[in-house]
This record gives sequence, structure tokens and C-alpha cells, in this order.
Amino acid sequence: MGADIKALKNRIKSVDSSLHLTKAMGLVASSKIRRANDEMRRGKQYFKAVMNVMDELRTIPECKRSIFMNTSAGDRTRLIVIAGDRGMAGGYNSNILKMYREYPSAEVIPVGKRICDRVGSDFVSSETYSYADAKALAVELCSDYVEGKFDRLGIISTKYVNMMVQEARIDWVLPLVPSDRPSSSSMIFEPDASSVLDSAIPEYVAAFIIATVRESFACEVAARRMAMDSAEKNAQQMIEDLELEYNSARQSMITQEITEIVAGSGTKRRR
Repeated sequence: MGADIKALKNRIKSVDSSLHLTKAMGLVASSKIRRANDEMRRGKQYFKAVMNVMDELRTIPECKRSIFMNTSAGDRTRLIVIAGDRGMAGGYNSNILKMYREYPSAEVIPVGKRICDRVGSDFVSSETYSYADAKALAVELCSDYVEGKFDRLGIISTKYVNMMVQEARIDWVLPLVPSDRPSSSSMIFEPDASSVLDSAIPEYVAAFIIATVRESFACEVAARRMAMDSAEKNAQQMIEDLELEYNSARQSMITQEITEIVAGSGTKRRR
């Protein structure tokens, strides 16, 4: 009985220690949520501004002949895969890795420690990833695309729905899909629309990358906050259950000791 009580006491201490850890991680995640959401909004706004120009360029006949709109190429694929730097974020990383496995023949460009470790690549942080990083990668990718080193470029990332819901997704970045609608813009492109398209493509790719990285990081901290909330509630419930079991076992032990004392006292009197 005494050994059982000691074991229960040790389990309560262990769960309580885990509870303190999950509370601390939850507080860290909470402190990052606002900044992550602000950066996500800025990334989306910039990408939207770039896409306004790209959407117009996609309607212009001379731009439709660009190599960047060659949709009849092969299927050699490069994928930018964006995962987290840390775990304990619910299904955030596992959902990304599951989608990544659907493209076994793709050449992978990893962002985030979890996917970097999986593919054996140097560590590239998803939390500190900058626009300069995105632009450098975009220039390299556009050059390789023109040289015919791959046929299509995609990004596996996570879509932010709300604090409780985040969804893994894949977006195709290159080639651009020509638009069927007629051009109706009053924009004037100098020296010509085709030249503007070729120079704007790296900016478009960079804007796409940084927007998805920042949205994915906002998803990661939201998922971690929800996971820590759930873990905290589970730990508190477990402590309550263990304390009830501990008190019951302790009461049984005390009752048994009293019974033994009373029984021993009665035996002595009879003697």
C-alpha cells in the first residue's frame, strides 16, 4: 500500500512538471501570435499587389508566348516545402510531411528544421526567413527554370483558416497560367509587356515564397498554442484524477492502520 502511494505521489509530481512546461510553451506561443499574424498580413498584402500586375500581364497576347507561361512542358517538379522549426504543434508538421510524401520524385527545397532534417539538408529557419532569402531563392529558381532544369514549381505550405483550423496545401507557382479574359487595363508597360513580365517574374516568385512562409509560421504558432492548451487541460485533469486516487489510497491505508491498532488492542485485553 505504501509503495502504491509513493508511486502515485511521484506520478503527480511528474505530471505537474509537464504541466509547467506546457504552460511555458503556451505563453511563448501566445507572445509570438500577434507578430506572426501582422507579418502574415503584410506578406499577403504585398503578394496581392504583385498579383494585380501579374494578372494583367497574363491577359496580354505577347506575354502568353513567354517561357514562364509554357504550360505544355514536362513534369519535372521542384517543391518548396515549408515546415516548422520545432514540434509540439499538433498535426502541423505531420500534415506537411504527409503531403510532401505524395511527390516522391520531386526535387525539394526545404524551409524549416523539421523538413530540413527529413531530407538531410542544411537548416533553413521558417521563423527567421526573410524577404532577402526569398528574393535570392526566387532569382535562382527563375534562372534554372529558363535553363530548363525543371518544368514546374510548387510550394507546400499551410493555409491559415483561423486559430483553431490550419490546412496543408500545395500551390503551383510556375509556369503561370495564361488568362482567357481580354485585356482591359489602361496600364502602359515600358519598354514592352513581355520585358516587364520577364523582369517581374522573380519579384512574383519572391512575393509568393515570403507570403506562404509567413502564413505558415502564423499557422505553426497558432497550432502550438492550441496544442499546449489541450495538453494543459489534459495534464490538469490527470492531476485531479491522480490526486483523487492518491487520497483514496491514503485514506484506505490510514483506515487499515487504525483497524490493525484496534485489533491489536483488543487482543491484548483478552490476554
